Amino acid sequence: MSPTGPGRPSVDPSAARSGERPQAGAPDRAVPVHGHITDAVKAPDLVRLAPHTVLARFETLKVYAALGAVRTLLERGTIAPGQTVIDSSSGIYALALAMACHRYGLRCHIVASTTVDATLRTQLEVLGATVDQMPPSDDLRLDQERRVRRVRDLLVERPGLHWMRQYHDAVHYTGYREFADLVAAALPGRELTVVGAIGTGASTAGLVLPLRQRGVAVRLIGLQPFGSVTFGSDRFQDPEAIIAGIGSAIPFGNVRHELYDTVHWVDFRHATAGAVGLLRDHAVFAGLSTGAAYLAASWEAARHPEQTFLVIGPDTGHRYSEQAFARHREFPDHRTLKPHQITDLADLVPPWSVMEWRRRRHDHPVPPSPAARQESPK
Repeated sequence: MSPTGPGRPSVDPSAARSGERPQAGAPDRAVPVHGHITDAVKAPDLVRLAPHTVLARFETLKVYAALGAVRTLLERGTIAPGQTVIDSSSGIYALALAMACHRYGLRCHIVASTTVDATLRTQLEVLGATVDQMPPSDDLRLDQERRVRRVRDLLVERPGLHWMRQYHDAVHYTGYREFADLVAAALPGRELTVVGAIGTGASTAGLVLPLRQRGVAVRLIGLQPFGSVTFGSDRFQDPEAIIAGIGSAIPFGNVRHELYDTVHWVDFRHATAGAVGLLRDHAVFAGLSTGAAYLAASWEAARHPEQTFLVIGPDTGHRYSEQAFARHREFPDHRTLKPHQITDLADLVPPWSVMEWRRRRHDHPVPPSPAARQESPK
């Protein structure tokens, strides 16, 4: 398999470093014709934001996770064509899983967050997925726990369902090895700083583990919202929090705390300031987790100008158009913002904090709720 995936042209590392595009009609640049749309959308566009900062801009990052997981489960015989797979999602994994099921002849059932909008729900339904959506709620912890309970109820009612368990099954790491191959080809240095939302843990771990195995010295910077149990910010509430997929109200088994060197906690307003800044500075329309990553990477790059930064942009900004981008005049210039630097979780404070995590385990995990205990790995 080529570093950029089947059917895609190879990356010219020198062009990636310079930001140049290959000449049209160059003999070594065949135009790919994809057999399925997932091959076209799974790999990111690499965009140079600064001399030593590159954005991996995805339409839907989790296509890598869903394709890798589904393909591996089919190869193992864990699932079979025609079977129904089910999972909970706040958005982009739902679409990625529905697309993977379309490709491999599976049925798909999504238990959707209240944050899933009408456009995405329509896409899922046209793709053939069935959708259970949680009722409106301002409490994302309640929303997540409701989804878990609904999945478990459906598993009892319909024993033939296979639960994908994107939060806990490390099979979701497998697809990101292809992303790691692409990064290694485009940014072939021996040192790299990766900045990305932590979320379920699969995308950052699935990228960084293969790179470190290659001998690349990867510094991993993770992004969290306030109100997430994953890295201990659950005692806070962000009343405007709509940054889907960046944190969690329940513990996730796929998060490996010991992989992270640094953690930034960013609230809605700062993440939106970063997303608006990315659009103004570089014409890149991306979601709020990308905005948080851009904000953190800009601050980190100013402090470590000798390092090469890769910023992960998991999705586009369309689902945040009304609630965030339409209010762009309300938010400060991201270049004027600075984090509160802390050395202990006890000192964590909104709206933006940063801590050197130093690849340690989470010493004080939050006791899970009853629904979370049901969801925990066996």
